[in-house]
Amino acid sequence: MDQNPEKTKVLILGGTGEMGQWFTRFFKERGYKVTVWGKGGKTEIARKLEVPFASDLEETVPVSDIVIVSVPINVTEETIAEFAPKMKVGSLLMDFTSIKVKPVEAMRKFAPSDVEILGTHPMFGPTIRTIRGQTVILVPVKGRSERWFPVIKELFEEGGAHVEITTAAEHDRLVSVVQGLTHFAYISIGTTIDRLDFDVKRSRKFVSPVYDIMLDFVGRILGQNPYLYALIQMENPGVLEVHDAFIRECEELSRLVRAHDEEGFAKKMKAAARQYGDTAHALRKSDKLINSRIAEYETILNSVGKVCGFSHFYSGKIHVGTLEKVGPDEIVLTKLASKGTSPHIKNKLVKLKLENLRLLSESELWEWRKENLEHSTRDISVLIPQGADPEVILNAINTNKQLAACEISDIYRGFNRIDYKGLSRVETEKERKKAEELAVTYRITIFGDCNADSVESEVIALLCGLGCRIREKNLERKT
Repeated sequence: MDQNPEKTKVLILGGTGEMGQWFTRFFKERGYKVTVWGKGGKTEIARKLEVPFASDLEETVPVSDIVIVSVPINVTEETIAEFAPKMKVGSLLMDFTSIKVKPVEAMRKFAPSDVEILGTHPMFGPTIRTIRGQTVILVPVKGRSERWFPVIKELFEEGGAHVEITTAAEHDRLVSVVQGLTHFAYISIGTTIDRLDFDVKRSRKFVSPVYDIMLDFVGRILGQNPYLYALIQMENPGVLEVHDAFIRECEELSRLVRAHDEEGFAKKMKAAARQYGDTAHALRKSDKLINSRIAEYETILNSVGKVCGFSHFYSGKIHVGTLEKVGPDEIVLTKLASKGTSPHIKNKLVKLKLENLRLLSESELWEWRKENLEHSTRDISVLIPQGADPEVILNAINTNKQLAACEISDIYRGFNRIDYKGLSRVETEKERKKAEELAVTYRITIFGDCNADSVESEVIALLCGLGCRIREKNLERKT
């Protein structure tokens, strides 16, 4: 078995689906040779991903080193039954299903004994940009996961994921609450709002931080593939027991409210808090989440009139420009003209939804401006004081945040030819010292969205303040 990524062939069954596409990019970025297949035959998605589409699985499956099943839960077992027997000796069969008992059993049953199997459940959706910080659950099977299991575990961990190892039975029991209860509760809130014909948009005008975050999570679930969420509820046998407990508790709490039984209600909450455990930790974490949202919004508000950068969560597109206006839900930006921008779209005003944006850090904004703007370059030649270090002066110039770069382009000594005739001893010594001064040319690159003349003047003022003398004849300008 060859575990060199560049020689490892990965076939993703369901690779044209959203999660399949996500992992196609993941494996491809790490050097694996990825091929995708989807029941709908969407070869255009394969072209977009720049990977082959498996038009003939009878040929592709037997030559693949890793086969990943990333199809809907209700067809996972039949997909495994159809293609697992065709896999080659020493290869690996994985599934990305939200349940584990049935898929693992199917892989154990239908994959040849010399094919390894590994149950896998990424605990995140395709809208997440990176695996870093995410949880991936692995279900190795004794005697069937020895060679490939450490390879896959290391692959995910090197990407920054937290890998959790468990059994298929424990996975399904825990996920019946982690996903089954969570999704059920949020979807129930959404359907309740629908039943009440409640104006969600208007309610946000009376919002509390907790309600605002809850609405976002409800909307996040409701905006996903409803068939996927239906199957998560219906295919895990443990979910029904969770539903029964949830419904009974809702009914019991409602009964206590109707009876105005404050003590009974409080007793229920206290018992739940004891079972929950560290509620203080939960309070601190939720406060951190709430405060981070408030802090980012405050930062954006305080940036009106300044150049800001925003990254779009889903498209990955970067928007940089002068922030003109900030509202509760959107911002108005005058976009900066990047290299190659057509004249008719320069200084274009754009409106962007805040929920889709992440504010770029200062370093990210600096990098974008450096790479994307047209800059001005100016050469400033100076005589530096005796004993001064040109590099230290360079570091001082580089503190100017309006500079994309600054470097020493030239450095030399003794450029003057002096006639000492008629000079006194003091004057001669003075002229000799001047002749021995270092002449340094600093080349500054000024961001394209800054006033080049003004920035140059600032740098000259700094140099003079450090005791340098400007060589006016050698002051050059380049644009």
